[in-house]
Amino acid sequence: MLRISYNKLWKMLIDKNMNKQDLKNATGISSASIAKLGRGDNITTDVLLKICMTLDCDIADIMEITKDEKNTSKAKE
Repeated sequence: MLRISYNKLWKMLIDKNMNKQDLKNATGISSASIAKLGRGDNITTDVLLKICMTLDCDIADIMEITKDEKNTSKAKE
């Protein structure tokens, strides 16, 4: 099974000496959206665009599609 990973976003924030609260304040997105990003949940494209505009980056710089190893191994059993 495939899922979205925001690990690239968290690495970018570290490189820019930012934390999640800084990102929230700079973009104006909600705490709930930050929590969803942290869990790897679905998020609206509006939120992703605000992050990209604020960090001056492309969407591929903050997210990627990965294989969910946990669900993949269960499906094989």
